[in-house]
This record gives sequence, C-alpha cells and structure tokens, in this order.
Amino acid sequence: MIKVKFCGLRRQEDIEAVNGLGIDYAGFVFAKKSKRFVDPETARELKNMLDPKITAVGVFVDENPEAVAGLVNGGIIDVPQLHGSEDDAYIARLRELIKPGKRTVLGTDGPDVVQGQIIKAFRIASEEDVRRAAKSTADMILLDSGAGSGREFDWTLIGRVGRPFFLAGGLDSDNVGKAIRELEPYALDVSSGIETDGFKDKEKMVRFMEALRL
Repeated sequence: MIKVKFCGLRRQEDIEAVNGLGIDYAGFVFAKKSKRFVDPETARELKNMLDPKITAVGVFVDENPEAVAGLVNGGIIDVPQLHGSEDDAYIARLRELIKPGKRTVLGTDGPDVVQGQIIKAFRIASEEDVRRAAKSTADMILLDSGAGSGREFDWTLIGRVGRPFFLAGGLDSDNVGKAIRELEPYALDVSSGIETDGFKDKEKMVRFMEALRL
C-alpha cells in the first residue's frame, strides 16, 4: 500500500482531521519564510495530539544541524526532511548529532522511514537532478518541483530512480491515480492540494484518500 504524507499541518483541526484518515506521515514546516511555519512549541503541542501511528516529519531549509537534531532528540519530530542545499556532509553531521536511541534500523518488512532517519528533497528540473537525488546518502529521497510550489513537474524526467522515493509537487485528488500508475512512488507528499485559501481543508483530505484507494 502506498504511503501518504500530509504536509504543512499547523492547527489543532488539521491534526483532528488527519488522525482519522489513515495517513502515514504528518509534516510540520520549520522554515520561517513559509506561510505554513510552526514554531517548536506549537509543533510539540500538535505532535502530542497526533495519532502515535503517524510519523511526525519536520521540514527544514538550510537549518543549523544542531537545531534539527535537537527537535528529533527532544521528541518533537521523528524524522527530519531537508529542503535546502544540504549535502552529504551535512547529512553525516546530522546523523552524528541524533542520539543512537533515536535512530531505528530498517526492518525486514519494507523501506519504511522510521525514527531518526533522514529525508532529502530534490527539485527536479532535469534528468541530472534525478541522478543526483539517486546518489544521495539520505535514508529516503523526495522528488519535488520546488519548495511549496504547488506545481507538478515533468514526471517523464524521473525514469528509473532505482530507489524508493516520495513524490511531491502539484498532487491532488485529480492526479493521484495517474501518479501511482505511472511512477509507483513509495509515498505521496501533498500540501497545497488539500488546502482552500491557504488552510488545510478536511473535505479535500478525504477526497485525496478516496482517490488513492480507487
């Protein structure tokens, strides 16, 4: 079954909505320039409301690795997702900072992202971007059209990535079926596609999940 991440959650009603929808990942954005930004204290409150079965993902853009590790080690998030220019050296440093008890080895049941692992996002505008993503030392990669752009990129660029990936960028209930059939991603990551006037819309969340199951 394909995994689903709803990103940019920032209100109590957002959490109440996702808890009953069977999603796998909930994203909290810590990039201050984003309209979906939440501070660590708000994220902690939302995480405490979140169904324990849902993995809390923190989205960062060129943040100090010590600050990112602090949120993982403090239990505010389970998994960091990097959306800036972070390279393999940054990823290695972040791994050093995350406490051993917060890093869980992958099991034999599949490539699920688990506590303390690292997701690295890549903006895809060429085949070279896909090759660069495939070589990343991150535990999982995310292919996107751009940070929060809400636009679909040219999916024909993906080709054979050779490893599981999150697909993001312009996803909604209308194209989710096509994305699954054509690309077979590990997970779908949606934000603007489940919003109305800049805020999460429960009806759109429900429609997205219904389209996923068709």
